Amino acid sequence: MAAAPQAGGRGIGRRAAWLAALGGLALGVGLFTFRYAKGLSYFSADPGACANCHIMQPQLDSWQKASHHAAASCVDCHLPVAFLPKWFAKASNGWHHSKGFTLENFHEPILIKPANARILQENCLRCHGGLVHELVTGATNDRDALRCVHCHATVGHGEAAGLGGAETDWTATQGE
Repeated sequence: MAAAPQAGGRGIGRRAAWLAALGGLALGVGLFTFRYAKGLSYFSADPGACANCHIMQPQLDSWQKASHHAAASCVDCHLPVAFLPKWFAKASNGWHHSKGFTLENFHEPILIKPANARILQENCLRCHGGLVHELVTGATNDRDALRCVHCHATVGHGEAAGLGGAETDWTATQGE
Protein backbone atom coordinates (compact mmCIF):
# COMPACT_ATOMS: atom_id res chain seq x y z
CA MET A 1 0.00 0.00 0.00
CA ALA A 2 1.33 3.41 -0.98
CA ALA A 3 2.02 5.98 1.70
CA ALA A 4 -0.48 8.85 1.83
CA PRO A 5 1.00 12.28 1.08
CA GLN A 6 1.50 14.46 4.13
CA ALA A 7 -0.98 17.26 4.53
CA GLY A 8 0.45 20.61 3.44
CA GLY A 9 3.69 19.13 2.10
CA ARG A 10 3.27 20.49 -1.41
CA GLY A 11 2.35 23.96 -0.12
CA ILE A 12 5.51 24.19 1.94
CA GLY A 13 7.64 23.23 -1.07
CA ARG A 14 5.98 25.86 -3.27
CA ARG A 15 6.34 28.53 -0.57
CA ALA A 16 10.01 27.65 -0.10
CA ALA A 17 10.58 27.85 -3.85
CA TRP A 18 8.98 31.30 -4.01
CA LEU A 19 10.99 32.51 -1.02
CA ALA A 20 14.19 31.14 -2.53
CA ALA A 21 13.39 32.82 -5.87
CA LEU A 22 12.63 36.16 -4.20
CA GLY A 23 15.72 35.88 -2.04
CA GLY A 24 17.85 35.09 -5.07
CA LEU A 25 16.35 38.00 -6.99
CA ALA A 26 17.02 40.40 -4.09
CA LEU A 27 20.58 39.08 -3.75
CA GLY A 28 21.16 39.40 -7.49
CA VAL A 29 19.84 42.96 -7.64
CA GLY A 30 21.86 43.87 -4.55
CA LEU A 31 25.08 42.42 -5.96
CA PHE A 32 24.50 44.09 -9.33
CA THR A 33 23.89 47.45 -7.66
CA PHE A 34 26.95 47.06 -5.43
CA ARG A 35 29.13 46.29 -8.45
CA TYR A 36 27.55 49.02 -10.61
CA ALA A 37 28.11 51.56 -7.81
CA LYS A 38 31.75 50.42 -7.42
CA GLY A 39 30.97 49.37 -3.86
CA LEU A 40 34.38 47.82 -3.16
CA SER A 41 36.08 51.15 -3.86
CA TYR A 42 34.45 52.62 -0.75
CA PHE A 43 36.51 50.28 1.39
CA SER A 44 39.65 52.08 0.21
CA ALA A 45 41.14 55.46 1.07
CA ASP A 46 41.28 56.48 -2.60
CA PRO A 47 39.87 60.02 -3.02
CA GLY A 48 38.55 58.99 -6.43
CA ALA A 49 36.03 56.75 -4.67
CA CYS A 50 34.39 59.87 -3.27
CA ALA A 51 33.57 60.92 -6.84
CA ASN A 52 32.04 57.61 -7.93
CA CYS A 53 28.77 59.49 -7.70
CA HIS A 54 29.00 62.14 -10.38
CA ILE A 55 27.46 64.60 -7.93
CA MET A 56 30.67 64.61 -5.86
CA GLN A 57 32.95 65.49 -8.78
CA PRO A 58 33.04 69.22 -7.90
CA GLN A 59 34.23 68.34 -4.39
CA LEU A 60 37.02 66.12 -5.74
CA ASP A 61 38.02 68.74 -8.32
CA SER A 62 38.13 71.51 -5.73
CA TRP A 63 40.14 69.34 -3.29
CA GLN A 64 42.71 68.69 -6.03
CA LYS A 65 43.22 72.48 -6.34
CA ALA A 66 43.12 73.27 -2.61
CA SER A 67 46.05 73.75 -0.25
CA HIS A 68 45.61 70.42 1.58
CA HIS A 69 45.74 68.29 -1.58
CA ALA A 70 49.34 67.25 -0.99
CA ALA A 71 48.91 66.66 2.75
CA ALA A 72 45.47 65.14 3.33
CA SER A 73 43.00 62.97 1.46
CA CYS A 74 39.24 62.75 1.97
CA VAL A 75 39.52 60.16 4.75
CA ASP A 76 42.17 62.16 6.62
CA CYS A 77 39.73 65.01 7.16
CA HIS A 78 36.27 63.44 6.90
CA LEU A 79 36.62 60.18 8.86
CA PRO A 80 37.69 59.37 12.41
CA VAL A 81 41.08 57.74 12.88
CA ALA A 82 39.99 54.91 15.19
CA PHE A 83 38.97 51.68 13.45
CA LEU A 84 35.36 51.19 14.59
CA PRO A 85 34.29 54.87 14.44
CA LYS A 86 35.86 55.13 10.97
CA TRP A 87 33.85 52.21 9.59
CA PHE A 88 30.68 53.34 11.33
CA ALA A 89 31.09 56.81 9.76
CA LYS A 90 31.79 55.24 6.35
CA ALA A 91 28.64 53.13 6.61
CA SER A 92 26.51 56.02 7.84
CA ASN A 93 27.81 58.41 5.18
CA GLY A 94 27.42 55.75 2.49
CA TRP A 95 23.80 55.19 3.46
CA HIS A 96 22.96 58.91 3.57
CA HIS A 97 24.83 59.70 0.35
CA SER A 98 23.36 56.82 -1.64
CA LYS A 99 19.85 57.62 -0.40
CA GLY A 100 20.22 61.36 -1.02
CA PHE A 101 21.79 61.03 -4.45
CA THR A 102 19.42 58.29 -5.60
CA LEU A 103 16.31 60.17 -4.49
CA GLU A 104 17.86 63.56 -5.34
CA ASN A 105 16.76 65.05 -2.02
CA PHE A 106 19.93 66.74 -0.77
CA HIS A 107 20.86 70.38 -0.27
CA GLU A 108 22.68 72.03 -3.16
CA PRO A 109 25.48 72.85 -2.73
CA ILE A 110 26.21 69.86 -0.53
CA LEU A 111 26.53 70.76 3.16
CA ILE A 112 28.34 68.90 5.91
CA LYS A 113 26.15 67.37 8.62
CA PRO A 114 26.80 68.24 12.31
CA ALA A 115 28.28 64.81 13.17
CA ASN A 116 30.68 65.05 10.23
CA ALA A 117 31.54 68.64 11.15
CA ARG A 118 32.63 67.36 14.58
CA ILE A 119 34.82 64.72 12.91
CA LEU A 120 36.31 67.39 10.66
CA GLN A 121 37.08 69.64 13.63
CA GLU A 122 38.67 66.77 15.55
CA ASN A 123 40.88 65.99 12.56
CA CYS A 124 41.89 69.64 12.13
CA LEU A 125 43.01 69.64 15.76
CA ARG A 126 44.65 66.23 15.44
CA CYS A 127 46.97 67.55 12.73
CA HIS A 128 47.31 71.18 13.78
CA GLY A 129 46.71 70.99 17.54
CA GLY A 130 50.32 71.75 18.43
CA LEU A 131 50.24 74.88 16.31
CA VAL A 132 46.87 76.24 17.46
CA HIS A 133 46.73 74.83 20.99
CA GLU A 134 46.73 78.27 22.64
CA LEU A 135 44.01 79.54 20.31
CA VAL A 136 41.56 76.68 20.77
CA THR A 137 42.09 75.58 24.38
CA GLY A 138 38.56 75.39 25.74
CA ALA A 139 37.14 77.18 22.70
CA THR A 140 36.08 74.08 20.79
CA ASN A 141 34.07 72.24 23.43
CA ASP A 142 31.04 74.51 23.55
CA ARG A 143 28.06 73.89 21.30
CA ASP A 144 28.47 77.28 19.61
CA ALA A 145 32.26 77.11 19.53
CA LEU A 146 34.22 78.62 16.73
CA ARG A 147 35.31 75.91 14.28
CA CYS A 148 38.53 75.90 12.27
CA VAL A 149 36.60 75.98 9.00
CA HIS A 150 34.86 79.18 10.07
CA CYS A 151 38.01 81.05 9.07
CA HIS A 152 39.64 78.38 6.93
CA ALA A 153 36.64 77.34 4.82
CA THR A 154 38.59 77.10 1.57
CA VAL A 155 41.47 74.96 2.88
CA GLY A 156 40.01 71.58 2.00
CA HIS A 157 37.97 72.32 -1.09
CA GLY A 158 38.74 75.82 -2.27
CA GLU A 159 35.75 78.05 -3.02
CA ALA A 160 32.40 76.41 -2.26
CA ALA A 161 30.64 75.35 -5.43
CA GLY A 162 27.88 72.91 -6.19
CA LEU A 163 26.61 71.62 -9.49
CA GLY A 164 25.42 75.07 -10.49
CA GLY A 165 28.40 76.94 -9.04
CA ALA A 166 28.67 78.76 -5.76
CA GLU A 167 25.47 79.28 -3.80
CA THR A 168 24.16 82.79 -4.28
CA ASP A 169 21.25 84.76 -2.89
CA TRP A 170 18.80 84.47 -5.78
CA THR A 171 16.72 87.48 -4.69
CA ALA A 172 19.83 89.71 -4.72
CA THR A 173 20.35 88.97 -8.40
CA GLN A 174 16.73 89.82 -9.23
CA GLY A 175 16.95 93.48 -8.18
CA GLU A 176 14.62 93.08 -5.19
